[in-house]
Amino acid sequence: MSRPRFLLVLPLALALFNAEAGAAPLTLAQALQQAVQTYPALAAQQARLDAARQAAIPAAELPDPRLAIGIDNFPVSGPTAGSLTDDFMTMQRIGVMQEVPNADKRRARRESAEARVAQAGAEQQAVQRAVRRDTALAWITRLTAEKKLAQFAHLEQENRLLAEAVRARIAGGQARVEEAVMPKQEALKLADQRDELHAQQQQASAALQRWLGQAADEPLDAAWPTWPVERSALQARLHQHPELAVFAPREQVLAAEVREAEAAKYPDWGVALAYQRRGQQYGDMVSAELSFDLPVFAASRQDPRIAEKQAERVGLEAEREDMLRQHTEELERDLVEYERLERAVNRQRDALLPLLSGKLDLLLASYRAGKTGLAEVIAARAESRSAQLQLIELEGQRSMAAARLHFAYGEDAE
Repeated sequence: MSRPRFLLVLPLALALFNAEAGAAPLTLAQALQQAVQTYPALAAQQARLDAARQAAIPAAELPDPRLAIGIDNFPVSGPTAGSLTDDFMTMQRIGVMQEVPNADKRRARRESAEARVAQAGAEQQAVQRAVRRDTALAWITRLTAEKKLAQFAHLEQENRLLAEAVRARIAGGQARVEEAVMPKQEALKLADQRDELHAQQQQASAALQRWLGQAADEPLDAAWPTWPVERSALQARLHQHPELAVFAPREQVLAAEVREAEAAKYPDWGVALAYQRRGQQYGDMVSAELSFDLPVFAASRQDPRIAEKQAERVGLEAEREDMLRQHTEELERDLVEYERLERAVNRQRDALLPLLSGKLDLLLASYRAGKTGLAEVIAARAESRSAQLQLIELEGQRSMAAARLHFAYGEDAE
């Protein structure tokens, strides 16, 4: 090829290469990554975490100082009435005041803020893992529908070959004329099933769009996703379920609030400094002041607050125990379901499908020999087709059961 012709062909080759590269199937790992990066609820959760981090910065700081400006002993009657300088007691004052909460209270506030950051982080992880789980379930649902649809090209080809064989047998006088209608009826049933599955595939794509947006329309990687499902390992990780992991920082928040309520029994204090200016004939003055809270009514003020927070801690512990029991039951139920599906897939694939395939081969041979009617052959084909679709359904359900277990108990927080 001459150089000019090569230069003309090169852009076309690159375009074809890019088109092929763009048609690469969407893997589950890519779908999960995109969902985490783009799903709005995760952006909202990140904003809450950022807000908690910002709130922790001033948590243990002293309150802002206060500037005070005023006039003391301003005369309103007598010979010096209305004057700022004639009376020796009249003073123009400017001062600064600083309140100082006690150290235990400031420490408790800092610990509470830090615990709220941890709580926001745990809640973010819980939402993220829920998003990953639901994305995986939607991805598997669409893949299941597409795998079923993929079977129909082969099934329809088989039906066309059967129709040709029937016509040949009728032409040769080896079959009844009415048998020519049966493959057409079978083709209509296949078309109905194809339409139903196509609708399921479109619904699954719409569900996947919630998590991926327009990327949900891309072709999917055809391999079933797999995750290790080991009963003992998952049971050992029960306490790491994201909904249970949130309880530890929530308990830390309440513990810090209890300590803050207890610290309120001890006085806060404050300091104030003031400069006081008088008339020119009198000297200026300065003042200093210390102030202290007097928490002398603890029985009606601080103690009920302490009791409130302690009651919340008791309630939180009961709530955590209830959720632990819930997830213990859920884990066992999901494990039992996964194990059932594993056995069902193996039976369907290794036992039932070979049996039905052998049965269909025998009936086809018997039909060719004129010993079996076409209706029995078509019924056997329908039975085999149903079993093939059922195998795909069972494999999809098994993958979804494994996904639920993995994202609840088998995946480390990221």
